[in-house]
Amino acid sequence: MSKIGKLPIALPQGVTVNVAGQVISVKGPKGELKQDFGKLVKVEVKDGNIVLTPSDSSQNANAAHGLYRSLIHNMVIGVTQGFSKTLVVTGVGYRSEVQGKNLVMNLGYSTEFIAVIPEGLTVTVDKEGKITVAGIDKQQVGEYCAQIRKLRKPEPYKGKGIRYDNEVIRRKVGKTGVK
Repeated sequence: MSKIGKLPIALPQGVTVNVAGQVISVKGPKGELKQDFGKLVKVEVKDGNIVLTPSDSSQNANAAHGLYRSLIHNMVIGVTQGFSKTLVVTGVGYRSEVQGKNLVMNLGYSTEFIAVIPEGLTVTVDKEGKITVAGIDKQQVGEYCAQIRKLRKPEPYKGKGIRYDNEVIRRKVGKTGVK
């Protein structure tokens, strides 16, 4: 049995959970999320907690037990608090701005990059070059940030590019010339 899967998920005030067949829906003050959990686990709501149990003792059921417990826990946190990630744009002339439903970035190339902001996410850009992506779905927030970062990964010599706020870039020493 999974160590993570054994832990019950406490439901905060204002969160309702509905289990219908193989789909669980979590509704809270920030919105609603749905997740299909398959036949490897059983989901029950007892005494204000969500309890997951594996359907059998196979290795796949044990792995799915911990996985779906984490996914459902992230859904509960998402509909109550939400998730956010911050990206930092560093470089001379590098800038970004939100225009309607698009994130427009100038990253040192001759053309601008335009990234469409998906439904359910909010993107804000401040004057220091920080892009904040917020939403209720942790997977969607992480995937969108990864796609933005992929446009111009940080390079190790000058540190230019797009990096996460808490990411540390190991800097390299450049060539010193002929001795």
